[in-house]
Amino acid sequence: MAITPNPAVVKELAPNGVLRAGINLSNFLLVTGRAANGDPQGIAPDMAGEIAARLEVPLQLIPYETPGKLADAVADWDVGLIGAEPARAAQIAFSAAYLEIEATYLVPADSKVRSVEEIDRKGVRIAVAVRSAYDLYLSRSIKNAELVHAAGLDASYELFVRENLDALAGLRPRLMKDVQKLPGARVLEERFTAVQQAVGTPKARVASAAFLAAFVEEAKASGLVARLIERHGVHGVNIAPAA
Repeated sequence: MAITPNPAVVKELAPNGVLRAGINLSNFLLVTGRAANGDPQGIAPDMAGEIAARLEVPLQLIPYETPGKLADAVADWDVGLIGAEPARAAQIAFSAAYLEIEATYLVPADSKVRSVEEIDRKGVRIAVAVRSAYDLYLSRSIKNAELVHAAGLDASYELFVRENLDALAGLRPRLMKDVQKLPGARVLEERFTAVQQAVGTPKARVASAAFLAAFVEEAKASGLVARLIERHGVHGVNIAPAA
C-alpha cells in the first residue's frame, strides 16, 4: 500500500502549496535530459514528481549547477535530491539512500598504483570536483595525499590532464568514459566509497523527514526505483539496501 502523508505533513513539506524540489544538474546519472520547457528529466526529477503526487500538490523543479550550490540553498527548496553526507546533515535531514553510486580513481598510463590504499601517500595529488559527495568523503578520510579541487566534473578531468596529477577521483560510470580518452590510463577496480543518493528536507521539518524516510523505503521495496532506472536507461547505479 502506498504511503500517504497526513495533512500536517503536507502543510510542513509544501507550505506554499507547491513542492519545490532542488535538483543537482551535475549528476549525469540522475539527470539525463531536459523537457521541452527546460525542466530537468531523469531519476531524481521523477522521484520528486512521485513525492509531489503523494502530497497532491504541483511540483516545481529548481535546478542547481552543482551539489554544493544546492546544499547552500536549503532555504529555497522543500526537498533536495542529493548525496547524503555528514557535512550536509547539519542543515539537511536525509532519508536513507535510494541509490548508491561507486566512487573510485582513474590513474594515468604510467602509474604503478593498483589499489585504492596506495593513493593516500605523501606527494600524491588527486583531482576532484569541489564539494561533490565524494570530495566531502575524501576531505574527511585522506590523511597524506593532496586534494586538488576544480569546479565541476569536466573541470576536474581537465585539471587532472593539464597538471599531470596522480589520480582523478570520480563516480565510476563517468570515469569509465573519461578513461577512453586517455590511452593506457586505468580505472581502479576497488571503490573508495559509494555515494548515497537520498532525499533531504530542511532540518527543522521533523514530520516531513519521517514521511520522506518511509517513502524512500517504499520506493525501493515496491520496485519504483528499479522502474525509474530502467525508464531512463541508466547504468552504473545500484538500488540501495533497505535501511
